[in-house]
Amino acid sequence: MNFLVIDGAQDKINFFSIFNNNSYHKTIKANKNNNEKLSMELFKFFDENSIKQSELKNIIVNQGPGKFSGIRSSIAVAKALSLTNKLYLYGFNSNDLKGTNYEHVINLC
Repeated sequence: MNFLVIDGAQDKINFFSIFNNNSYHKTIKANKNNNEKLSMELFKFFDENSIKQSELKNIIVNQGPGKFSGIRSSIAVAKALSLTNKLYLYGFNSNDLKGTNYEHVINLC
């Protein structure tokens, strides 16, 4: 199953994807400028890993608790991708992720 995880709730912004049975991960430092450039960083992540938005099925975004601006930016980008590409959009709680990694976040949905 092809899916994307966007997590901007903490001190770092994480993108994680399972695409065509391969996993990809990118972490960038969260700051005001990066939150404003979140969509550009995400598209760069897609390009670097040859991920096609049209072939994704699900987007999963961290809804917190965490940093407000990172959560707000992540949800806005996730909603835009979901609407423009007709993808299923799911949310998860930061506390649900403890003790596991992004590869298993799809099981929370």
